[in-house]
Amino acid sequence: MAEELNMASKDKLVTDLKVVIADTEELLRATAGAAGEKAGELRERIALRLRDAKERLADAEAAIVDKTKAAARATDDFVHEQPWKAVGVAAALGLALGVLIGRR
Repeated sequence: MAEELNMASKDKLVTDLKVVIADTEELLRATAGAAGEKAGELRERIALRLRDAKERLADAEAAIVDKTKAAARATDDFVHEQPWKAVGVAAALGLALGVLIGRR
């Protein structure tokens, strides 16, 4: 359960970083005509850091995909090895959800 929560927060982080990168790229394009040596240096530094962030983001995204696939394989293996336990767990969860929904 905690690992699922951790994976969800990592997915949210990846999504948020993609938005930040897109906004930064748009800002760099918008300020491309700004004059001055200092503005040019700043744009170069930002562009370099942006490339680094994109690479790290791609690595993090690949790691998330790998862990998700591994969790899916483990779940599939468990269900195939112990089908009645899986049915029992699913039934218990269904009953619990039914009780919770029935209280409202």
